[in-house]
Amino acid sequence: MGKGEELTTTKYLIHAQITANGIVEKPDVVGAVFGQTEGLLSNDLDLRELQRTGRIGRIQVNIHSNSGRAKGEIVIPSSLDRVETAILAASLETINRVGPCEAEIQTLKVEDVRAVKREQVVNRAKEIYKNMVESVGPASMKMIEEVREAMRAHEISEYGDERLPAGPSIHTSDAIIVVEGRSDVLNLLKYGIKNTVAVEGVSVPQAIGDLSKKRTTTAFVDGDRGGELILKELLQIGEVDYITRAPKGKEVEDLEKDEVLVALRDKVPTAQFLANHNIFNEKSKNDNKRHDRRNKKQHNKYGRQQQRVEEPVIEDDEVTLMKDMLKEFEGTGSGAILDEALNMTKEVEVEEIYEEIKNIEGTADTVIFDGVISQRLVDVASQKGIKRLVAFNSVNIVKKPHDLQLITID
Repeated sequence: MGKGEELTTTKYLIHAQITANGIVEKPDVVGAVFGQTEGLLSNDLDLRELQRTGRIGRIQVNIHSNSGRAKGEIVIPSSLDRVETAILAASLETINRVGPCEAEIQTLKVEDVRAVKREQVVNRAKEIYKNMVESVGPASMKMIEEVREAMRAHEISEYGDERLPAGPSIHTSDAIIVVEGRSDVLNLLKYGIKNTVAVEGVSVPQAIGDLSKKRTTTAFVDGDRGGELILKELLQIGEVDYITRAPKGKEVEDLEKDEVLVALRDKVPTAQFLANHNIFNEKSKNDNKRHDRRNKKQHNKYGRQQQRVEEPVIEDDEVTLMKDMLKEFEGTGSGAILDEALNMTKEVEVEEIYEEIKNIEGTADTVIFDGVISQRLVDVASQKGIKRLVAFNSVNIVKKPHDLQLITID
């Protein structure tokens, strides 16, 4: 049997060490292996028959002599199963003589050739993937970005007579996010935030002011002078419940996903924002008593109730986002495990959701799925440190941990 054939059929390599009290050669070792194991095992494991049928390969011997003693290694390729290979490896240790000399053979290890090949496959796959990534040049990246932009632009809707750029959920969501321009809407849409509307300039349209009086409104403005001007105008003609800003010197359209989520989580009630930021002079503040009255509920006893005021602030937009994400799983019978940045770390089947949560290792923030939240899921999610369970409904929840949020469509 040729070497190429051995390599294609070999599953295991038996490695054994031989020591002899005298000088012996390779043919002596091979002869001892065949001769002294003959009849020891069943006919199915007779070495000559196994080699004739190609189930073991050529016995490889590497031996050298020194000071009247010989020492070396024996390697036997095997295509037998694991049990038969182990028996064959153990039988080598029964050999006690090679040629005219006393000898001892000890099996060192049985190497799984397929495991080595799998490791080679993984390493090579990493190299190929790295080359694929590096081969995507600026032109290719530009083309990919153009396609993504076109897909996002296709989702954009319009609001009001001014046809203001808005996310697809602007007409149905109970909470809205007001941003500066179309690019801001596109960027938030890229991260799954669909309840946005743009003012398209420093002069805020009356349609935005009217809409802000009907919905829970968050102003999300740039971290520059332009963002401050828009915020002033918006506060004068509309009713803003919460305010957040991009990091200083940055624009909403340039923010990464984690920066967007942090900004929305850190939004504050309008009364608190105005108390901490001097964006109006004294006269303007007097002129805006109407706005302060609207925020009286948020402003009353703020010092003692800061934590209670901020709790629903964090929830509003995130709950809306969670519900929008949940709709994408409707009717699929599947779900997902998300990290703190709401990136999907694993897709799961609903019928295996309990076991998947139970076996979570590492950090996981949210589990969202096309199903019903039960007490059993609540208990295991709490044990694993999950912060949110998102599903279409919940039933028979008797005990809910304070650090676990349940979000349902109902």
